[in-house]
Formats: sequence, structure tokens, C-alpha cells
Amino acid sequence: MNGRDLQAEVFEHHRPQMRAVAYRMLGSLTEADDAVQEAWLRLSRADGDSVANMGAWLTTVVARIALDMLRARRARREDYMGDWLPEPIVTVERDDGPEEEALMADSVGLALLVVLETLTPAERLAFVLHDMFGVPFDEIGPIVDRSPEAARQLASRARRRVRGAAPPPDPDLHEQRRVVDAFLAAARDGDFEALVAVLDPDVVFRAHRGGLAPEARAGEVVRGSEDVARRVLARGARFAPFARPAVVNGAAGAVVPLAGGRMAVVGFTVARGRILAIDFVFDPQRGPGMPGEGAVSEP
Repeated sequence: MNGRDLQAEVFEHHRPQMRAVAYRMLGSLTEADDAVQEAWLRLSRADGDSVANMGAWLTTVVARIALDMLRARRARREDYMGDWLPEPIVTVERDDGPEEEALMADSVGLALLVVLETLTPAERLAFVLHDMFGVPFDEIGPIVDRSPEAARQLASRARRRVRGAAPPPDPDLHEQRRVVDAFLAAARDGDFEALVAVLDPDVVFRAHRGGLAPEARAGEVVRGSEDVARRVLARGARFAPFARPAVVNGAAGAVVPLAGGRMAVVGFTVARGRILAIDFVFDPQRGPGMPGEGAVSEP
């Protein structure tokens, strides 16, 4: 095996972690894969023999790339009003094969990703690298042009915001599914009281059209169990009969076929037996296994 082949083999070994870092930074698999590809280009131009810890080096490189991408995206969105939702990771069937395991390794709750989007790019990087991947602050500091102590403060501020805004979901996927199924049944039946009963009093409903530039996405946010239940019954109930169970970012969710072979993805955050957040993403791209027959049109 020549040096180039060995370099490629080492890179592929570290690809899952790089992709996971980039996805948590960017909230988009497409952008995460772009960041990983750029990391490969930088490795191919670097002197790999001088790198003592290739895994740490690649993590740092992809984090720098993602940070630059995040800052550029923020600059493009400075005049954009409305909530942004991440690109969801969806699996319709669980087979626990290698592809499934790779997807689930990238999974992090949609509600958490929404909170991460409210952080500054430097706060997000410090939190992601330290709290999610255990990177020490003396390695994080240089990436954000801060001292290790300043990087520690960035992560601390981010941690407080995350804890206050994104409570941990119920870990039992079967319990999550039970709650989501009760929600869908109530929506199908038009049962307002049953909907309110399964929603947390402070539930938040977010909807947007995915796959577009952030500044072009139409966002919608509704808060409170009764207002969300009314929103679901007024405009969302017609989607419920077509909903199919899915795992969305590692949690119980649903997919809904739309006209033209597209799909909507519905992610739920369930905690203490109630739904804390509903994230409804209209995807303009054709979804896998989502035929046009029996589909519904977008509102």
C-alpha cells in the first residue's frame, strides 16, 4: 500500500467522527459532507507524516472548516427573520445494519440543534467539541482565537443556554413512540382534548420548508398546548392519516408523502410522557420510499 492509499484509509477511518462534528456544527448533512470533503483536500495538501495524532488533527481541521461555513451562513442570514430548522436524519425502517449505524452516529435531537443555532459560532464550536466530543480547551482555544480559559467560558455560556432550552428527551424510544402515536391518533380523530392532553403546556411547534437557502425559508412558530392543538386541527390534521412511523434524529417521528414524490418530516421531542416540541420540515426533494400515490398537497 502506497502513502496515498494509507492516507485515504486513515481518513476513512476518521470520517464518521468528522461528519458527526460537522453535522452538530452545521445542522445539515449536505454541508457536513462538504466540510468533510474540504478536510480531505487539506489533508492531501498537508505533510501527513508530520502529524502525530491524525484523529485530533482531522477533528480540528473539520471544526475550523465548519466554523467558517457557519460564520458565512450567519452573514447571509443577517436580514432573515424567523426560526431555522436543521436538516433531519430520517430512517423509516430500523435494520441495525452498517448504514443505519452510521446515520444514527450522526443523530442529535432536532430541538437541541435548534438551540445550538441560537449560539454564536464560537460558543457552538466550544460546546460541540468539548461537551460532545471531549476535546480539551487548550485545543479549542486556538480554533476560535481565544485562550483556553476563554474557550471554557464560551462552552459554559452555551451549556447554560442548552440546559435551559432543550431538556433531555425520554431515552426509551418505545415510550416516545407511544406518545407520538397518541398524538397522531388524536389528530386523525380531530380530538382537541386528546391533543392537549399529550402536549406539554409549553410545547413549541415549528415548521419550515427545508432544502432552501435559509433566507428563503418560510418559518412558522406556535407556542402553548392549546394554540398548537388548534394549529394541528386547522391545518395539520389532513397530514395525520398519511403519516408513517420513522426515526428522526434518533427519536420517534413520522414522514408524510407529499404531492410530486416529496415528503414532510415530523420530529418530536418527548419528555416526561408529553410532547415538548414538534418540528415540521417540508422537504422539496424527493424522499426515499415516498411515492406520490396517496400523497397530500402542501398547505
